[in-house]
Amino acid sequence: MADRMVMHMYRIVLAPLTRQRSYGNVPQPHAALYYSQRASTGGLLITEATGVSDTAQGYPDTPGIWTAEHVEAWRPIVTAVHKKGALIFCQIWHVGRVSTFDSSSPAGRRRCRARRHGWGRRRASMVISTSFDGVEIHGANGYLIEQFLKDGTNDRDDEYGGSLENRCRFALEIVDAVVKEVGSHRVGIRLSPFTDISDCYDSDPHSLALHMSTKLNDHDILYLHMIEPRMAIVDGRRVVPKRLLPYRKAFKGTFIAAGGYDREEGGKAVTEGYTDLVAFGRLFLANPDLPKRFEVGAELNKYDRMTFYI
Repeated sequence: MADRMVMHMYRIVLAPLTRQRSYGNVPQPHAALYYSQRASTGGLLITEATGVSDTAQGYPDTPGIWTAEHVEAWRPIVTAVHKKGALIFCQIWHVGRVSTFDSSSPAGRRRCRARRHGWGRRRASMVISTSFDGVEIHGANGYLIEQFLKDGTNDRDDEYGGSLENRCRFALEIVDAVVKEVGSHRVGIRLSPFTDISDCYDSDPHSLALHMSTKLNDHDILYLHMIEPRMAIVDGRRVVPKRLLPYRKAFKGTFIAAGGYDREEGGKAVTEGYTDLVAFGRLFLANPDLPKRFEVGAELNKYDRMTFYI
């Protein structure tokens, strides 16, 4: 797959961006235009986070991939991207404790337990049947997998809690299940060790990030997509902290960095060998032709936060 993705034409990735426009959790026809506008030859797009079950949902109108209707709704979207010569990975998630699903009933509790381990394998298979090029496992931003990873939220006293190795067990089991179902060359994962979204924090994010980056090599996955710590202000300018180099060195596959990059910072990160690819979110929303604008040095449209979720 494009020499393990290192030969990506522009080194620019569309980051996964929740839009809340999939009414009833069904991807809509307009999404084909949205994604294809941001597709270019050799490009990589990662979809908005896509729920693996009804229990996985935490926000209104986010897309799903757990029914035949969802699969059929995604097909024309994937086809539109492929016609532009780009790759598209589906990011799958379960929001965990952020879920709006009513698990208080006995039936709800049984369903949640039954789906804890099975969702990764079954849904990954559905993703590939839709002709997506691969699966990105959402292990970031305070959702289910990260709730296991971080000691600020994981208070379990079984084999999934306590030590660093135990807290990482669930995430690596999901990776293993997905790899066995669709192949390691179709699997990536997104991590955010330095964030504290929804009170999901860790007392030693460096050790967590290094352990995961190293252990993921055992599964030979295609890429590791990691979010930078929050940007710092230096000489009055927002600067990406660039603290991900130890994990880029530890991980043997393709590395994607995300978090506040602009054209200048992104270009330096790639040319200096800090990362293989750079993911852009807000700039891509306002500039569907972002790779071309970067290439020719064109002026960028300013993004409008008020339109992100409408």
